[in-house]
Amino acid sequence: MKILRKYSLLIGGLGFSNLGNWIYLVALNLYVWHLTESPAAMAGIFIVGPTARVLTSLVAGSFIDRMNKRKLMIATDIIRGFIVFCMPFMESIWLIYTLLFLANIASSFFGPSSTYYITKLVPSEDRQRFNAILGTFNSGSFLVGPALAGLLIMLFNTTVTIWFNSITFFVCAMIIYLLPDVDDVKESSQQRITWQILKSDYLSVVAFIRQNSLFLTIYLLFQSALMIAFALDSQEATFIKQDLALSDSLYGAFVSSAGAGAIIGGMVAASFAKKVSTRLYMVIGLFLTMLFYTAFYASTSSILAFVSFVFLGFFMAFSNTGYETFYQQYVPPEIMGRFGSIANIFQNILQISFTLLLGLFAELFTLQMTAIILGIISILFSISLYFVLYSPKNYIGLKEEIL
Repeated sequence: MKILRKYSLLIGGLGFSNLGNWIYLVALNLYVWHLTESPAAMAGIFIVGPTARVLTSLVAGSFIDRMNKRKLMIATDIIRGFIVFCMPFMESIWLIYTLLFLANIASSFFGPSSTYYITKLVPSEDRQRFNAILGTFNSGSFLVGPALAGLLIMLFNTTVTIWFNSITFFVCAMIIYLLPDVDDVKESSQQRITWQILKSDYLSVVAFIRQNSLFLTIYLLFQSALMIAFALDSQEATFIKQDLALSDSLYGAFVSSAGAGAIIGGMVAASFAKKVSTRLYMVIGLFLTMLFYTAFYASTSSILAFVSFVFLGFFMAFSNTGYETFYQQYVPPEIMGRFGSIANIFQNILQISFTLLLGLFAELFTLQMTAIILGIISILFSISLYFVLYSPKNYIGLKEEIL
């Protein structure tokens, strides 16, 4: 693909870093388990990260928008690489939590910076196809990463596997170093961050939201459905083991099937990126993703659950491609860091809330019934998104690039 060659460095750097993240996730879980053999300690891994991102996002955007994004991405990758390299030397769970907290602080700066960089480097006419290809690479990482982690652990140990992830961060930093600088002088100028500046930054985001009520409606509907999906993810293993009574190896096959579906979906989405509108990607992708999430939890047989997993991965590729393109088209680059950081706070709080609700009601009733109800709610969100995006009265408010 021509576009793949054109942006191969950027796609390769981000994709390789994401591969390392999946390897690291498997290795870190096993490392903490062997260190503590405590379910509570394992749960702490999934609490420390979102907590760090919520706290950091309160101020991260103001720094991101006033710093050189390419240099910031390089610096945060180097910091994350060093932090991950040090983790196997820690013999206290609290020291591991501390390093994990610091690594997630760095991630809070990397995410919005990379979105800005993609927006500035990739022209609007190429973004939908670029996002589809990048999504394919990320899905491939989701599929290959855990398997590669298992191989590395089998050949070596969890320490070497974690160190492999630190290397991926350093490699990503080197690749980004080879990319062009997309910031202009004004955007890269240094400015001391004060409370007055932070207040002004928040007001500028509020002003953008007030002036773009249609964008806010689309964003809230899409993210609400997506955060329900993330909450449902937290109970996949429980449902497969408890309700479907499948083995560990079959659980691994289920996870891989979703990754395989996402890879195929990403390739198809990239092929039709020039022919299909962004809003159709968002609407159809989100609706069918949530439909198959619901079908998965409604399954009474392993075959139906397996097919649902494949198709939810396939259509999520379209959903993510459409949303990323929509976001890059609507959010001005000069406030992308601030808006992205505030959005991260909202998304993490929403995800935590849905996850807690799912866990609470699953205890009071059944996991299957609770998951199906949440799935139906997410389908209603996706249907509402269709009416918003395809309403004749909203047509004039939508940018030409997503029609």
